[in-house]
Parts: sequence; structure tokens; C-alpha cells
Amino acid sequence: MVRGEHVASKLCGWYNAIHAGGQVTKNLLLAVGAFLSGAGFVHTATQQKPQKGGYVIEHDADVATQQPGPHDGGGQTIGYSFFSAVPKLSLVFRKRVLRPGSAIGYHEQTEDEIYYVLSGRGVMTLDGKNVDVGPGTAILTRTGSSHGLKPIGTEDLVIIINYPLQR
Repeated sequence: MVRGEHVASKLCGWYNAIHAGGQVTKNLLLAVGAFLSGAGFVHTATQQKPQKGGYVIEHDADVATQQPGPHDGGGQTIGYSFFSAVPKLSLVFRKRVLRPGSAIGYHEQTEDEIYYVLSGRGVMTLDGKNVDVGPGTAILTRTGSSHGLKPIGTEDLVIIINYPLQR
């Protein structure tokens, strides 16, 4: 039996038992039952279908912003804050281009943060220790650690940064 027919059949049975001979017609009850069933008012585990989550696509050119080096790092960088306007997103996904002479200033981490180097070379200071980084390097900085990052050489250092959104 189809969901709408099941609801209509229940309504008709209720109508016949309680209001036999009244003004409400069987057709009206069938229509109301089909409407309620179609509108989602009938609730059983077999009738629920999961909602698809969808997707959002953004491009570098649409989100690029000239910014000074974060955490008082100085110099000029380009920040790409992807998905920053998406509601209920609980993480930050950012690309940053560090130009020669710019940096991400040395700072204490307040949440786990992941850096991934796409291109260029740099020096990352991790809890006071300098570590060379280049393409393909992934760094996880944990809560309570300290770090900073600067490019070395004449080319830009391009990184991806990901961390939970603080609300």
C-alpha cells in the first residue's frame, strides 16, 4: 500500500467510525490524507529519506585578498579564505601566498592547525626549532605549541592552512 493510500484509509476508517452520515465526504478525507502524507506529516522510519548535503565551489580569483603577514609577520601576502561565508561550516580552509620578505609571525597555537606546502621553500619555526619546508611538506601544529613561517629565496611560498573555526 502506498503511503498516501495508507493514511487516507486510516482517515476514512476514523471518519466512518465516528462521523457516519456527517458532512465531510470520503473524497475530502482522501485528499487531506494524501496532502498530509506528501507534506511529510506522516512519520515512520521506512518513510524517511536522507537529505543530500550538496556542495560549494569557489575559485582563487573570487576570494583573493591582499593582506599583511598574519600574527605581525610583516610584508605582503595574498590570503584566500575559501568557504568563509558558508553557514554551519566548522573549519577554516585557507590558501596563503607568502611573498619574499613576508611571514606568518611566531605565535602560540590555540587549536590544532595543519599547514601544507604547495610550492616554494620556507623555514618554519616550531617551538623554537627551525625546520626547512618545501612542496609536499605537511605540518600539524598542536594546541599549545608555537610556530612561525617565512619564505626563503626569491619565489613565493604557497601554503594551505586548515583548522577548526573558533565561534
